[in-house]
Amino acid sequence: MCILKQLDHPNILKLYEIYDWKNYFYLITELCEGGELFDKIRKLKHFTEKDAAQVMKSILGAVVYLHKMGIVHRDLKPENMLYTNN
Repeated sequence: MCILKQLDHPNILKLYEIYDWKNYFYLITELCEGGELFDKIRKLKHFTEKDAAQVMKSILGAVVYLHKMGIVHRDLKPENMLYTNN
């Protein structure tokens, strides 16, 4: 079973199913329409310390959960952080 399918945390993308067809893999995930953290930061005129603290609380909460599961992310960056909605 895929590791990502076993995870259950509000700040980690939910993977529902994986389909292997011919030479392709199709991943069915939670819909994230809100875009990347990187794009949100760029669009804001002011990214306050309070904004940064809220984002970091969510990220670090997910990282703590992953570490408790014995998983290391290894590619934490704003481009890899998605919002589920606007």
